[in-house]
Amino acid sequence: MTSDFDVAVVGAGPTGLACGIELQRRNIRTVIFEKGCVVNSLYNYPTQMVFFTTPELLEIGDLPMTSLYEKPTRLEALKYYRRCADHYRLDIHQYEAVERISGDDGIFAIETLDRQQQPQRYQAKKVILATGYYDRPNLLDVPGEELEKVIHYYREPHPYYNCDVAVIGAKNSAAIAALELFWTGARVTLIHRGNRLSDKIKYWIRPNIENRIKNGEVTAYFNTRVAEIRSDSILLETPGGAVTLKNDFVFAMTGYHPDLDFMAGLGITLDPETRRPRTDPDTLESARRGIYLAGVIVAGTHTNEIFIENGRFHGRMIAEDVARKV
Repeated sequence: MTSDFDVAVVGAGPTGLACGIELQRRNIRTVIFEKGCVVNSLYNYPTQMVFFTTPELLEIGDLPMTSLYEKPTRLEALKYYRRCADHYRLDIHQYEAVERISGDDGIFAIETLDRQQQPQRYQAKKVILATGYYDRPNLLDVPGEELEKVIHYYREPHPYYNCDVAVIGAKNSAAIAALELFWTGARVTLIHRGNRLSDKIKYWIRPNIENRIKNGEVTAYFNTRVAEIRSDSILLETPGGAVTLKNDFVFAMTGYHPDLDFMAGLGITLDPETRRPRTDPDTLESARRGIYLAGVIVAGTHTNEIFIENGRFHGRMIAEDVARKV
């Protein structure tokens, strides 16, 4: 059985929800597909995470976001976006992954797998991709990376008490993970291929991690790469030669990237250098007519250009153009 909609949105993060809300306001029949839970990326953030921004910059649908403190927590954000979905009665298909999109502008066919792994089929006149990037980690491409001990999403430190852990990376996520793991009683080694900590580490985090390294409480290896991950150790290539470290867990805080192959497979043209998709700057319609892009995927590999704060406005841009055409 095929269900018909005016628009299918792929991704139920803050940007995908904002698209759904703006379309709903214009009485455009919309379905939203999400392969995980609503705002799945935020759900996978560290449990005690606090946003670097203020509540009003995370708001969508003209619904106020409240917080106990100046900056909202992960739990407050999850609650807020659930409330947005309820308030606007968005038709969200959670745990339903989009496998294939075919057809042309005005009559796209969307094939999915639902949570029972049963195939489903839908039709839509327009498609919006708001798939983000957080669920596709940048891999190390080293032997042993497939081991269960390798973790790309740091959640909380407690399970790693009294363990030997390696944190790979030197930006905010790596610094926060290293600090929290150290405070919880793990023996922490920070590994980075560059010669120093990233300049992008927040000013209130930097002194903490620098002091832990200076005092020898967190061991740091710079200009170093992981050559191999083993069940009980890791092999490093350092400026002084090969080093083997006892190791229980590896946190690869090496960043994430959009599913560019999926977009290219849809016929969406990508810039060969930046991998930035070509879109109409006024409507965000891609080179594949009828398919729009929203959120961080508009920036290609430059994922530090678009955040919730500015990606949330893409919904209105796209909805206005869709309303003229549908």
